[in-house]
Amino acid sequence: MRTTDPKAAADEIIAATGGDIRVALPLGLGKPVTLINALVARACEDPSIRLSIFTALTLERPKPSSDMERRFLEPAMDRLFGAYPELLYARLMRENRLPANIEVAEFFLLAGRWLGVAPMQQRYISANYTHALDVLVNRKPNVLVQLVAERDGQFSLSSNTDISADLFRLRHAGQIDFLAALEPHPELPFMEGEAAVLAGDEAQVVLDTGDSFELFSAVRRPVSDAAHAIGLHVSGLIPDGGTLQIGIGSIGDAVAHALLLRDRGAVGAIRSDCPFPVKGSDDGRFEIGLHAVTEMLVGGLLDLFEKGVVRREVDGVAINAGFFVETRDVYRRLREMPPETGARIAMQPVSFTNQLYGDEAAKRAARVDARFVNGAMQVSCLGDVMSDARSDGQVVSGVGGQFNFVEQAFALHGARSIITLPSTRKTHGKTVSNIRWEVAATTVPRHMRDIVVTEYGVADLRGQPDATVIARLIAIADSRFQDKMIARAKSAGKLPGDFELPEDARHNRPARLAEWLDGHRDRLPSFPFGTDFDETERSLLPALERLQHEAATSRGRLILLWAAFGARAHPQERALMARMGFERARSLDALALRGALRREAQGAS
Repeated sequence: MRTTDPKAAADEIIAATGGDIRVALPLGLGKPVTLINALVARACEDPSIRLSIFTALTLERPKPSSDMERRFLEPAMDRLFGAYPELLYARLMRENRLPANIEVAEFFLLAGRWLGVAPMQQRYISANYTHALDVLVNRKPNVLVQLVAERDGQFSLSSNTDISADLFRLRHAGQIDFLAALEPHPELPFMEGEAAVLAGDEAQVVLDTGDSFELFSAVRRPVSDAAHAIGLHVSGLIPDGGTLQIGIGSIGDAVAHALLLRDRGAVGAIRSDCPFPVKGSDDGRFEIGLHAVTEMLVGGLLDLFEKGVVRREVDGVAINAGFFVETRDVYRRLREMPPETGARIAMQPVSFTNQLYGDEAAKRAARVDARFVNGAMQVSCLGDVMSDARSDGQVVSGVGGQFNFVEQAFALHGARSIITLPSTRKTHGKTVSNIRWEVAATTVPRHMRDIVVTEYGVADLRGQPDATVIARLIAIADSRFQDKMIARAKSAGKLPGDFELPEDARHNRPARLAEWLDGHRDRLPSFPFGTDFDETERSLLPALERLQHEAATSRGRLILLWAAFGARAHPQERALMARMGFERARSLDALALRGALRREAQGAS
């Protein structure tokens, strides 16, 4: 059946399943929004329909949580995130109005977006990415719905081969059966490869909606000093001719940018005056080039491919990836890529990218000197990694593929897992350490500790005794927290009583970091791979971040108000205040923003 009517497509699915619908819904960009919304709407209208959805990474445009956020985001929402429609099941869950006949379960959440939303927190399923297929198959899905690209009578799974490719493989083998309902989208890149392309007769329902909505665009965040420093440190840990995986976010952007600098012969000059002790790093250019095996095709990795750093091919392929959610610019570049170039990017299931099982000998031969680079929220002094949840059990994101890649790092000869994190974060206006004596939840346990990188250096932990692990992690922590951690370790008998931290690790502070990077700002841009923020918004972002942290305490609010009257004006103050709708306003919010702008202009700490 091929139709332009979403309701007709939904009714066809209902009729084919008898109204007992168990949907496999791809994560992220692969969700056919029009079709799944029509199915959810029909189930809301008819309580006799049972609709069960298994998915992950529900994409949503942000809803401003304050007047300041609203003023910043609303004028630029479509430009930043695309005119991406709301997913009906997500709204109903947020409003706690999901009918009893509809069930939604996710194994990975959009980071931080579902905190405090009880229906989602209660239905979250903790699973490694490679195990999500087994969880799904055990739920006996009878419908797969997916957003696809279409060309010459064929469909491309495009952004989401991750689990869907294996579902079709199992269907071909007669191990499961399901109805495939596809929604082609003209802006989705047609990605080639055996795992990505389906024959036209693979679909039982096709919903033609044209370009009825814009694809979701993932906004790049500015790369901070800490992220740039982490990227520079990590760049020296990647061997030429090796295999690379990097994750999403500003640290991933920083790593990719630092690798480009290294290939241009520019990273050595930056690292040569690094005030923090980072030993054994490789600053040489990439003569052989890298091969990439990653679950997510991120924009920085695409830049490394287009600029020739990622070029080592295995069976004609330089990048193997499971899915992508990126900016519209990345989608455009993938769409416009010459066929012979695009063929060097193979979209694969995560059963290929995230594990060694299945043709293990070939995978081992391809994934030489692998480096798996992933971010964390906190790391304990004994090497436990916390990446997915808070102390109260609220899930921030999920395990995803992080444990899969750590496991590969121990299984592959010469491979390493690299966990990255800034040494501190701001919480309710207070600076706290991300390296702690203990963490509240564990994503990767301490017996799989390997390499940890902060802006202050690299801690190589693999195979080291506990006292060495503790000492090396404290050496890359912010110095404001080192003495307390040392005392805690000594009291627990985990460090010798006469232990002293080396003097060269005693000066890990933001001011020293900034002093190092100030001489290289021309090579360390805030947005190394571009941004959809305009110039005014880029100027506002640092002040808004400062406002968020400083206004969280009474003392901070007083400092902002004092600066609004007593400090020298920001050079763009009038335009920036106007962009936020504060041309004439004299409210406390307006004064606080003016104070944040002025403090930012004078570089206040």
